[in-house]
Amino acid sequence: MTRPFKVLGIQQIAIGAPSKDRLRTLWVDMLGLEVTGNFVSERENVDEDICAIGSGLYKVEVDLMQPLDMNKKPAVHTTPLNHVGLWVDDLPAAVVWLAEKGVRFAPGGIRKGAAGYDICFLHPKANDEFPIAGEGVLIELVQAPPDVVAAYR
Repeated sequence: MTRPFKVLGIQQIAIGAPSKDRLRTLWVDMLGLEVTGNFVSERENVDEDICAIGSGLYKVEVDLMQPLDMNKKPAVHTTPLNHVGLWVDDLPAAVVWLAEKGVRFAPGGIRKGAAGYDICFLHPKANDEFPIAGEGVLIELVQAPPDVVAAYR
């Protein structure tokens, strides 16, 4: 099976909770991650602190997320490990090829993510039309910029 894209590495992990305070206590205060930004989206019902492990082209984000409204969807706090983000070298090709193979995508298509890269999500649950999914895990595919693609190759 020849794939028209390659998964290069982990771009991020996203952790959700009813409040970011306890997450920050562990990840920032205790483990020493640096907060590098914040992203708020009413559409995605999220207030997230973007933290970093490592540096340069191999930096991995750890996003600490809380919902803006506990009663709205998506409920970013109901699954503590909210999603895993993977760098890919050709996101449009990946989406076409994976969909043709029966992979289910979450609604929204390819769009700009919190860090400014093009992203899309693989749905955590399969269905009859698309029998391949994340088996309970939301997976984000992230278009790697050219310098990251070169570094991983």
